[in-house]
Amino acid sequence: MEKVFASIITIGDELLIGQVVDTNSAWIGQELNKCGITVGHRVAVGDVWDDIWEALDAESKRAAVILITGGLGPTADDITKPLLCKYFNGKMVVHEPTLIRIKAFFEKLNRPMLESNNRQAEVPDVCKVLLNERGTAPGMLFEREGKIFISLPGVPHEMKWIMENHVIPMIPELFNTGFIEHRTLLTAGIGESYLAEMIKAEEAALPGHIKLAYLPNSGMVRLRLSGFGSDKTILQQEVAQQFETLKQRVAEYLVTDEDIPMELVVGQLLKSKNKTVATAESCTGGYIAHLLSLHPGSSTWYTGSVVSYDNLIKQKLLGVSKETLETVGAVSEETVTQMAKAVLAVMGTDFAIAVSGIMGPGGATPEKPVGMVWVAIAGKEKVITRLFNFRYTRIRNIELTAINALNILRAFIVDNG
Repeated sequence: MEKVFASIITIGDELLIGQVVDTNSAWIGQELNKCGITVGHRVAVGDVWDDIWEALDAESKRAAVILITGGLGPTADDITKPLLCKYFNGKMVVHEPTLIRIKAFFEKLNRPMLESNNRQAEVPDVCKVLLNERGTAPGMLFEREGKIFISLPGVPHEMKWIMENHVIPMIPELFNTGFIEHRTLLTAGIGESYLAEMIKAEEAALPGHIKLAYLPNSGMVRLRLSGFGSDKTILQQEVAQQFETLKQRVAEYLVTDEDIPMELVVGQLLKSKNKTVATAESCTGGYIAHLLSLHPGSSTWYTGSVVSYDNLIKQKLLGVSKETLETVGAVSEETVTQMAKAVLAVMGTDFAIAVSGIMGPGGATPEKPVGMVWVAIAGKEKVITRLFNFRYTRIRNIELTAINALNILRAFIVDNG
């Protein structure tokens, strides 16, 4: 058994200037990890010949597998393929199966092929071609001094297809990687440092081949146990045992023992009880509704939302009284209580979430600073409210409002569902 390290090199000026977010590296890292390969480095470089060359040299000294994404298109700035041809001392040849696929692709679209499209079928003669059935740019595999270099398209769905159908099936043939086992739980209501202090004895008692990671985000902290070993069954048993110990220790703050987001925790809970929820959102502008509707099957637990951003909408659609808005204002316990009760009745759901707050950077008063948020959760017989003061950036305040509102709903369903 060997511990295999990989490096990911992403190519493209658009990644460096923030025009495109690199989701490829995250996905590749997750998939390699499932196969027992650890990503040790991720490097982003622009469309610059010397920079790409230097990255290949540097990462080949660190890793056994180097995955390269991007730069395989038909335009002049796509320089990855000619660079790899020179890097591995090859010459360009036409790969007939790829050329056939490209011609068929353009015939289906009833569009003429340009010379640049024809060139996409050219590959270095020193590579193994990884046929791309989701696009026109093939993947390429090179070997040098026991190192594996794999070039993939930057288009996510094309990259994923080649990884799933070519690269991942090859890994057991190329490496004796052993096994990696992960177990993740989600906590809420306790900060990372306090959590670390609470479980320091359990963390210190972990065997050397099992590690604990803290992953804080949006008011929640995920705890991930990762084990590495040669026997899959034994490793799973060891990690499961340590995971149970960890769960018992943090039981007071435990949200779920699955690696899933908060909104899916709530959705699964609602589904298990055959219940539904609706939202009345002011400051979050529909963000909670967006989270609830992200996942397949969400129509079984989520019905809809009233985005009452303006006070007039709060009055006309949710029946918030003019007197309430004039006396205590939109950001108040009274307002969110009326919003929650109204949307519950309008949507005919079992539960409702209502939020109103000041996300910033403007709109604050001495009495109501940026980040002040009222949350109400309504059931058919009860309404509860919570006040928060986040005081971060606008986007961060919106995210924290949504996640905390969903967590309050989760606890409310457990207690009253």
